[in-house]
Amino acid sequence: KNELLDIARSLKFHPEEHRRRLIDWIEAISIDWPISRRRYNATEVPVWYCMSCNEANLPEPGKYVRPWKEKPPFNNCKKCGENDFVGDERTFDTWMDSSISPLFITKYNRDQEFFEKTYPTSLRPQSKDIIRTWLYYTILRCNQLTKKSPFTHAWIMGYGVDERGEKMSKSKGNAIDPIPILEKNGADMFRLWAASEVNLGSDFRVSEVKITGVGKFLSKLWNTARFVSNFPVVEEEPLETDKWILDELSKVIKESLEGYQDYNFFIPANRVREFIWNIFAPHYIELVKQRAYGIEFDEKSTRAAWSTLHICMKNLLLLLAPITPFITDKIWRELYSQESIHKQIFPEVKDDYQLSTITANIIEFNSLVWNKKKEQGLSLKNGISIEIPKNLELFESDLRAMHKLQR
Repeated sequence: KNELLDIARSLKFHPEEHRRRLIDWIEAISIDWPISRRRYNATEVPVWYCMSCNEANLPEPGKYVRPWKEKPPFNNCKKCGENDFVGDERTFDTWMDSSISPLFITKYNRDQEFFEKTYPTSLRPQSKDIIRTWLYYTILRCNQLTKKSPFTHAWIMGYGVDERGEKMSKSKGNAIDPIPILEKNGADMFRLWAASEVNLGSDFRVSEVKITGVGKFLSKLWNTARFVSNFPVVEEEPLETDKWILDELSKVIKESLEGYQDYNFFIPANRVREFIWNIFAPHYIELVKQRAYGIEFDEKSTRAAWSTLHICMKNLLLLLAPITPFITDKIWRELYSQESIHKQIFPEVKDDYQLSTITANIIEFNSLVWNKKKEQGLSLKNGISIEIPKNLELFESDLRAMHKLQR
């Protein structure tokens, strides 16, 4: 028990709160739990007991045996030498069979060189309801055989529940078959919903409406990439507006990488989505649209917009690629390289500019202008006379071009 507790305390849990479940379970166990429940169909316990001394006698490894109905593959007790035995009638909990998964994939007792290179494994992903079975049994069995923890990380997800918050199950009739949804909408939509719906470890409500709802963002991503594709990939020093969005992008990269490092896909899924939906598309792209098309801007300024648009697009695709692998790879191959996006490396965080503190002011000013035009019955393409605040003077040329601001 102490060895198992040591492993439970050394494992890196994602999220941390589920470590306590495993420790409490190990501390509470006082019986041989994997064989405590009677099952008719399951893996038999491969033991014959000596009728004279009650010694447990095991067969040679490599062959499946059924002690409750078969004679033992040996003649004498290893302890007392008698030859009268009774087979164990018990079976293992079904999760005991699954406990060998880390040993199987690392070729334990089949390829020693491969096993030594790959064991322990890195990650066990599973649901919280089988911490007391699959997670516990795996640690128990692998430690008994190898004297090591079978993995270094335990990734624990919550339950999928229905719209009323009840756990989904076939017996209740409230489970949703994912296959028709996948066939209808594609895997990217399903994966993005799964990543962005709820934080790691929490229960998540499942509904087809929610799943298909994320398709709006994928359309937004596609249309944003289509706009960026209008311009060549160039390198140019950024202007102040470009520096601002690059600083915001750096924050997204930093937080997303931290999320991936913690195996928490909720963070990158939502940070990238929020950035594209709330900042990049409605504010930055609109700010530089005139400049990107070269309308009343010099060539250097136009190239700066092109460069920044592609820097942002590339990095956002890279951050989303593990979650939505198909649409990101399609866009990547169309815009940047025939080599798959999944052969690239994650972007690096660059703290070159300190302009993200002005983001709220930019959003506030843009909203102010849009509302003023709406109140006056003006189209967004119409000019209007509004003074640019002093704290936004660095962005004056782009703001004037975007809103048709009159002097």
